[in-house]
Amino acid sequence: MRISVFRKAHFNAGHRIFNPAWTDEQNFKVFGKCSNPHFHGHNYELIVRVSGEVDPETGFLIDLKHLKAIIEENIIERYDHKNLNAEVPPFDKIPPTSEYICFEIWKILRQILPEKYDLSVRLFESARNFVEYPSLG
Repeated sequence: MRISVFRKAHFNAGHRIFNPAWTDEQNFKVFGKCSNPHFHGHNYELIVRVSGEVDPETGFLIDLKHLKAIIEENIIERYDHKNLNAEVPPFDKIPPTSEYICFEIWKILRQILPEKYDLSVRLFESARNFVEYPSLG
């Protein structure tokens, strides 16, 4: 039986989206309030989807306690209450947009979870704005 399980998590983080080659005025024109030189923050909601075949011996696709621990240790501890630009590589080199944050979280989890699982990550920047990787589109 093929099925998906989901685990929700939450973290708070600050960031600034800007192009360092541009003036503050140009950054504000393109990125608006997100380019505030004093940064701004979000209450991110994360949904991790793991899909695959149920283990007939356990009845589980994956032990959700184990998935929770992976997310806590590798994502929440890394991102929660951090200035993403200053404290969380690679965002010292790439803009910490929701798109890039989502992709980076997926890459971290993909390295940890066995290949037998399909993985997707959905990241809510706000109640109305979210991104997902990989894209179903």
